[in-house]
Amino acid sequence: MFVQRVLAAVAASWIVLSLPAAAGAQGTVADYRRAFGLREKYQGLALDVVDNATWIGKTHRFWYRKTVKGGTRFVVFDADTKRKQPAFDHDKLAAGLSAATGRELTGLTLPFTTFAFADDGKAIDVRVDRTLLTCSLDTYACKGSPAVGAFEGRQPPPACTPPPPDAAPKVSPDTQWEAVVRGFNVAIRHPGSKTFTPLSTDGNEGNCYVLDTIAWSPDSKRLAAYRVRPGYRREVYYVESSPEDQLQPKHSSRFYAKPGDELDLDQPVLFDIATKQATAVANTLFPNPYDLSRLVWRKDGSAVTFEYNQRGHQVYRIIEVSAATGEARAVVSEEPKTFFTYSSKKYRYDVADGREVVWMSERDGWNHLYLYDGATGRVENQITKGEWVVRGVSKVDEERRRIWFGASGMYPGQDPYFVNYYRINFDGTGLTRLTGAEANHAAAFSSDMKYFVDTYSRVDLAPACELRRADDGSLVDVVEKADITALVAAGWTPPEVFEAPGRDGKTAIWGVIYRPTTLDPAKRYPVVENIYAGPHGSFVPKSFMAFNAMQAMAELGFVVVQIDGMGTSNRSKAFHDVAWKNLKDAGFPDRIPWHTAAAAKYPWYDISRVGIYGTSAGGQESLAALLFHPGFYKAAVSAAGCHDNRMDKIWWNEQWMGWPIGPQYSESSNVDNAWRLQGALLLIVGEMDTNVDPSSTMQVVNQLIEHDKPFDLLVIPGAGHTSGGPYGDHKRYDFFVRELLGVAPPAWAAFETQAVGCCYRSVPEYDRSSDLLHSGKSGTMLPGPSSPNSGQLQNEGSRTTARSMTPPRTRTQSRICPLQLSDQPSASPSRQSHATRVSGASPISRYSRDATRMDSTASAISSTRSMTRANTSPSVRTLGRVGRRS
Repeated sequence: MFVQRVLAAVAASWIVLSLPAAAGAQGTVADYRRAFGLREKYQGLALDVVDNATWIGKTHRFWYRKTVKGGTRFVVFDADTKRKQPAFDHDKLAAGLSAATGRELTGLTLPFTTFAFADDGKAIDVRVDRTLLTCSLDTYACKGSPAVGAFEGRQPPPACTPPPPDAAPKVSPDTQWEAVVRGFNVAIRHPGSKTFTPLSTDGNEGNCYVLDTIAWSPDSKRLAAYRVRPGYRREVYYVESSPEDQLQPKHSSRFYAKPGDELDLDQPVLFDIATKQATAVANTLFPNPYDLSRLVWRKDGSAVTFEYNQRGHQVYRIIEVSAATGEARAVVSEEPKTFFTYSSKKYRYDVADGREVVWMSERDGWNHLYLYDGATGRVENQITKGEWVVRGVSKVDEERRRIWFGASGMYPGQDPYFVNYYRINFDGTGLTRLTGAEANHAAAFSSDMKYFVDTYSRVDLAPACELRRADDGSLVDVVEKADITALVAAGWTPPEVFEAPGRDGKTAIWGVIYRPTTLDPAKRYPVVENIYAGPHGSFVPKSFMAFNAMQAMAELGFVVVQIDGMGTSNRSKAFHDVAWKNLKDAGFPDRIPWHTAAAAKYPWYDISRVGIYGTSAGGQESLAALLFHPGFYKAAVSAAGCHDNRMDKIWWNEQWMGWPIGPQYSESSNVDNAWRLQGALLLIVGEMDTNVDPSSTMQVVNQLIEHDKPFDLLVIPGAGHTSGGPYGDHKRYDFFVRELLGVAPPAWAAFETQAVGCCYRSVPEYDRSSDLLHSGKSGTMLPGPSSPNSGQLQNEGSRTTARSMTPPRTRTQSRICPLQLSDQPSASPSRQSHATRVSGASPISRYSRDATRMDSTASAISSTRSMTRANTSPSVRTLGRVGRRS
């Protein structure tokens, strides 16, 4: 036995000595300390960096948040006078919030990033943790109540659940009638009367009318409603092993529809109030709905409209139903050969009550705007055209027949993902560029479209915030210009933007490269790729960030990269279609030549040692790298992965993988292909993940065990959709140091002094894709996969019916201590490049199938926000581990 141990030690020493000489100088305690301290070192050194600008009502005043020494400040700017002033007394507000929350706060570290003026500007509404607070700007006293709505995780009731007795009736516009649902049927009464007149008699427990679908015509002569045949109500079950309030475990379940499940079937019915006649609308034009949007009447009461999203997402129609006859017609019918990206590229604006329609489509191979004749359903003209893409619409001006929109890819030689803003006429003439700098722009327009605030930057360009005229883009004033002098003096360097041809040898693939600040060009460095390749967006950082978690990881002695390959969005339709029924592709045929090109340029870029990590969709993709491309990728960390698209949420997976369920699902399944595993693997999963069913990870584990494959597993009690927070980051660091550098990671005891005083507390964890919102998760987003997209353009004149089977909030634990390694909220793997805003909560109705997706009524702009946020990374309280099987 002694001899065997000696031989094993000698063999291990030989392996370490046989690695490149540079390895011995990487993954050291000093490297870890530098990585751990990078956030604190850089945080706050970039000054006057502006977050989102928000206009105040219909005024010419807007507020924004900016970084200052020691924290952040909120500022109000008057566009007419060019005068700026504090939005409120920060110190007094901090005192008021401290008294209301019991937390010790300062004026420089207020616990919110967004607020709303209330009571005619005499107060503000803010959200702190799970509480909505109203703070007087006179006394600075703050009063609050628990927040309610989608962000509190409420589940939509089954379709035919009778409305509660106190449910508010639907009152007619003339206030003469109230509509209710009684005994699963529609009935009306005069306000105050106890006598009901039934309008339907065909409703029952299995085919019911739903109160929140009732829509009165503007003249109060008719109403429309959906009769719903309930589908299968799938539940995902959870065991919380380590609850905070009791010793014994808890169990729970959540409504969560998956691909292939039978969905609720909606039947629109019209009712004539005078004759009490009911007319069921023939479903010839909408025979197989994934979703029918809410019913909306024309202003003259002549017709009611809704949108039809066909199961499989290859047919999308605007349906108009005559109020007089009940006959339906298609105003617009979008019928692509692959998928219609309803979750992020659908835009509709009805001009003059539907006489014309502004519509977004990729029918010519690029995402553009079209003008339809609402009466005939014919295209009057294509509004925008060219080998570039519209990213979203900010404003449609019916009177002047103009449109303000964001777009990218218009300028050869520039990064095709940079967003610029434009104005154009309905007929396609008068295209006017409103933003000029070669950078990524985010614009906020005043309500009267006189001004807009342009905030722009690049990964290698400090942010600027400017006030411009919306008519021609001319400069009014420089609002703020970031000062990064101290940041650069501290050693900060931007990532390198790198472009190389993809699989076809000609299409440009764009990414970024983070090098260690101690890089020695004479040495060789393993490469670690951060992957998120969800088709709902594009994810490589495009805007300035003072700190990015990829840079921290690079400090250990790696080159860390992120790439947008084919199959992701915001390029041509052909570029996007690569993902169709083939999520296992994940752009790997583009990523590998990109890496190869980087290695050809830089001798220190070692593609013989490539690792990969990702969360959610990135978790699926990072494991897929080892299963389908083991000759290139050697090690992977996969967190919260949706490893089999049949196990994940219905909206995201059927949109890209198609319906009905076919062999393509198995072909892309990490579960079915787990037997292929080569290389080193670390799986991470939170036991309470309500975004991606945690069983998806455990089914991979089962197959790996069945096929005797070695792997590591980190199970996180009580955590939701997460990459593990600081603990998970440390585990990922150690994993790649061991597997790619070939050295033993430093003992954790070496860093104990950094964890002194650390504590854990429960905090909400949001799927930020539903801000926009989801998205994307529609967004956003997302992600399990959710959408990291932020900067959604305003969707004016359009509306969405969200039907999500996955509520946007999941539970996690937050660790409050100096060891903050990750810059990305655990609900979304690519959030480090996208600052998102959690808006006020709204109730969940039955119509919420896509509540965790990106807003389906506007195109997303992945405009990176440059605010260096002093937030804490979601982490966990207790962590379980399973060692590698040998």
